[in-house]
Amino acid sequence: MRYVMLMRANAGSEAWEEPSAQSLDEMTQVMAEMAEKGVLLAGEGLLPSSEGFRLVPDGGKARIVDGPFAETKELIAGFCLIEVASREEAQAWAERCFAADHGNTAGIELRRVATADDFGDNFTPEARAREEKTMAMLEARRLQD
Repeated sequence: MRYVMLMRANAGSEAWEEPSAQSLDEMTQVMAEMAEKGVLLAGEGLLPSSEGFRLVPDGGKARIVDGPFAETKELIAGFCLIEVASREEAQAWAERCFAADHGNTAGIELRRVATADDFGDNFTPEARAREEKTMAMLEARRLQD
């Protein structure tokens, strides 16, 4: 099963305060271990919301809203996509990341990534086939890199 770990932003990460050398060292060690064990699929830190934008619904169309965004507690400072055998394993890796973070973010939220089976009958055979083809293309591209 796959989980996304969402590193929650705080005032410091939104102000682009640099993490300490200790935090960067420890976090890169945890990330390297996850990669070596085949757990880490992707992971990056994100620039502050002042560098971003949102698309929000507005009368059936998308309206662009530029950052920064006021509600820091709702913002993401980084993410990791991991593949693990259980919720408990995901939690264990998140706890290691949390310890390595040393308060640079406001915590970590874990969300299981949905699979085709989670969508039930609304995920038609045609949509499933497109999804499988898309994932195969992404995997092929990843293997080329």
